[in-house]
Amino acid sequence: MVSTHTTPLGALKPSPFLPDMAEIVRKERLNPTETLYVLRLTGGAELGHAPGQFVEVSVFGVGEAPLSISSSPTRGDTFELCIRRVGDVTTAMERLGIGAKVGIRGPLGRGFPLEVMRDRDVLIIAGGLGIVPLRSLIGTLIDERSDFADVTILYGCKSPADMLFKDEVEAWGARSDIDFRVTMDIADPSWQGNVGPVTTLFRRLAVNPKTTVPVMVGPPVMFKHVVKQVLAVGIPEDRIILSLERRMKCGIGECGHCQINGVYVCEDGPVFTYAELKRLEEAML
Repeated sequence: MVSTHTTPLGALKPSPFLPDMAEIVRKERLNPTETLYVLRLTGGAELGHAPGQFVEVSVFGVGEAPLSISSSPTRGDTFELCIRRVGDVTTAMERLGIGAKVGIRGPLGRGFPLEVMRDRDVLIIAGGLGIVPLRSLIGTLIDERSDFADVTILYGCKSPADMLFKDEVEAWGARSDIDFRVTMDIADPSWQGNVGPVTTLFRRLAVNPKTTVPVMVGPPVMFKHVVKQVLAVGIPEDRIILSLERRMKCGIGECGHCQINGVYVCEDGPVFTYAELKRLEEAML
């Protein structure tokens, strides 16, 4: 979406494509393909993000990629990115060590609507890598727990080896003020819990449609089935929250890669209501 705003002569704005610098202060391998990076902006300023937003990360000499912010804004002057090694930029990130510098543009996009969730029941449904941006929301819910009613987290993984944030998952399950449930598509001898897609967990819940705000992130096939179940219990379309991180590139609506029928996912989202997305045929819902 091209901006129509003008800037007075002599009052030039910084380029929106110019990144700030950030330093990698910690790396942690989570599984064979995902690594958690803890970063701090040069100068110590806080990123100032909302749960559900993303940043553009530059590895100089290689390129730039949009990545979800995985940490809560309530957790201090660092921020965290959980990165899967799948392309040139993420492979280059893998080679960077502690103290290395990267470029950061953002935070960008529309985050999860906390104002809609306050004083209501929050139902989080994560499929696979969907737990990465939802972890930012979960951390906020925990740190501001008294602002919300019941909190339920449903987490579906492909297999036990693919589970992310294992220590935190265990801590969520141990809390008395959170109903946490996890399932695996494929079990192994180490897994004693539920086996099946995340929709099997939803069928076992008692959901109050008048007070519940469902928030889901995962593959499109998960959206299709979970949305159907959520609608069936009477939750209105404009209170069903989804994140659609799809084909984003520049992050500011200039390149058009993420455009769906005139909607720019990077600017108008990545967080949408189902009422907004159902009108977009290419959203794959």
